[in-house]
Amino acid sequence: MNLLKNHPDRFFQIGIAEANMMGIAAGLTIGGKIPFTGTFANFSTGRVYDQIRQSIAYSDKNVKICASHAGLTLGEDGATHQILEDIGLMKMLPGMTVINTCDYNQTKAATIAIAEHEGPVYLRFGRPTVPSFYARLDEKFVIGKAIQLTEGTDVTIVATGHLVWESLQAAEQLEAEGISAEVINIHTINL
Repeated sequence: MNLLKNHPDRFFQIGIAEANMMGIAAGLTIGGKIPFTGTFANFSTGRVYDQIRQSIAYSDKNVKICASHAGLTLGEDGATHQILEDIGLMKMLPGMTVINTCDYNQTKAATIAIAEHEGPVYLRFGRPTVPSFYARLDEKFVIGKAIQLTEGTDVTIVATGHLVWESLQAAEQLEAEGISAEVINIHTINL
């Protein structure tokens, strides 16, 4: 669905002006809107931290900051486009809920959940292609509730984001070696 074409009154192209985007998003909440911002994780957090801190977090604005290309998943664009500290930066802000989803299906469910959640949210997702393995589409996404994906008795692997897929593969390899691994998807980092 092309949001700009189908809902021109609900789409604002801010351009390469991420700080302005955060200020506009904060302002839109005053009129009752629930703004969702979107750009790379580095530009959604590091470049605009002061605007988020002052205009969104401290004033408890109902802004949903959606960030793609998180972590080192943007390898070919180099260090200027990568960020690892975004989770730490965002979880320190007052009232900020931080969610890091594992695949397309969970990201879709989380997007619906954060629209219903009152308060600022940082929704982080990666760039790498991972299978849509989280097939519980009928299950409601519960902010703050970890999900046990496999049962195990020897070790527990707690993972977040696209590393959940890697953890499931690691659990399979461990199982082949006779080690029973539990895998837990900890999608909510801060509530």
